[in-house]
Amino acid sequence: MFTLYPRFFWGMGSPRLRLYFGTYTRSSSRGIYCSELDPSTGALSPPVLAAEAPNPTFLALAPDGTVLYAVCAGPQWASSFQVGPAGPALKPLHQLPPGAGPTPCHIAVDRTGRIGVAANYHLALAAAFPLGPGGAIGEPAVVAHTGRGPHPTRQDSAHVHSASFSPDGRYALVCDLGLDRVYTYRVTREPAGLKPASPAFVASQPGAGPRHLAFGRSGRNAYVIHELNNTVVTYAYEAEGGTLKPLQAVSVLPGGYSGAATAAEVQVHPGGRFLYGSSRGPDTLAVFAIDPDSGLLSPVEVVPCGGKGPRHFSISPDGMWLVCAHQDSDTACSFRIDATSGRLSRVEGTIALPMPVCVVFALPS
Repeated sequence: MFTLYPRFFWGMGSPRLRLYFGTYTRSSSRGIYCSELDPSTGALSPPVLAAEAPNPTFLALAPDGTVLYAVCAGPQWASSFQVGPAGPALKPLHQLPPGAGPTPCHIAVDRTGRIGVAANYHLALAAAFPLGPGGAIGEPAVVAHTGRGPHPTRQDSAHVHSASFSPDGRYALVCDLGLDRVYTYRVTREPAGLKPASPAFVASQPGAGPRHLAFGRSGRNAYVIHELNNTVVTYAYEAEGGTLKPLQAVSVLPGGYSGAATAAEVQVHPGGRFLYGSSRGPDTLAVFAIDPDSGLLSPVEVVPCGGKGPRHFSISPDGMWLVCAHQDSDTACSFRIDATSGRLSRVEGTIALPMPVCVVFALPS
């Protein structure tokens, strides 16, 4: 179905935008795949295998764009790959043989590129680890969560779903779906570690299930998408202590929808004026306008995502395109973003790739 490193580029002309897809390898996938987006049309090229790896689900790019980190099945929290200046190939840098433990589900790299944080849903763990030259990954400092929430099956224990850096890199914000809490940890660097802030967490609505977090462009607001009740909550963020204060909750579901649904990804547009959230079940993308003064959200539209199971999406660095990965239909597609309204226009066509879980844009070369 896929060929390793075939002839890949569209040809001469305007620069193409390169994307990498993390996948589950429990079906036909072999690892991380790469595609290109044509900036004149938004069309995606057929994906090619960029690197073989076991369950390279979530991806994060180093600030300079030269190293791609992936959480993989194995004895350590992450693997690293060198991103070349052209072509899809990723060169393995720090990669160990697969292990039997549950794969972590999320990873982030700070703005210095010297420390990473990651989350493990099944083991209810968060970790910080040093990142060195050549893609080196040091020993993790791990914190464990315990307890349960009100949902009888999804919250039978703690479930750490994501770990994200504050804009200044001083704190890690950790979403625990099982406990309905967003934890704040102070990030230490010599050695790398996570120390509870005071207060240690902010509580979500019972049964909400906080999943992923995104900061607004100003850094004064954070937005958390909740998997179980399909809401995005706007928080006021206080940078000195890393504290969160809830301000508003909005639904990401289409009006009148009453079927099963689980929200997935949340991202803020690079320009800071719009926020996007995905929900599986209705298989939709919700668009909100962000008030520049208060940070509060106003609904703009909810549109079909173009496939089944929109596990993740990513917005191009120039803010013109959104690419959505559909885990349940083994596809991905692209949307043009209207610069004035934030509305999405579906680009014709889809690409096929097995169980895509994450998509990231490479930095322009």
